[in-house]
Amino acid sequence: MYTDLLTKIRNGQAVKKETVKSPYSNMDFSIAELLVSHKFLDGASKKGRMPKRIIDLKLKYNDGKGAIQDVRILSKPSKRVYASYKDLRPIRQGYGLLVLSTPKGIMDGKVAKKQKVGGQLLFEIW
Repeated sequence: MYTDLLTKIRNGQAVKKETVKSPYSNMDFSIAELLVSHKFLDGASKKGRMPKRIIDLKLKYNDGKGAIQDVRILSKPSKRVYASYKDLRPIRQGYGLLVLSTPKGIMDGKVAKKQKVGGQLLFEIW
């Protein structure tokens, strides 16, 4: 689940680890690739074969501080939050990233608004 992935990344940065490993799932890997493309992580790669496949994440630091300052999880299994593309707004005056799950896959808020597609809000990261 993506919440475990985000928690591992946050905890890894707190203790200044270079890499973090997480169990593989398609959703987690697409979220990791999205974070790499927006420069919150240095790299993400698949390792191993099924059923023991893992995601190897290379953490990024800026001047000794983690590139990720905080994460706010919006949807939980007990309460899922959905939004139309009309309701999507910039996070932290454009410095943050809204990640959502759409019928076209995992994407950030700007791309979803541009493609006029809404979906389940997963988390905000800055």
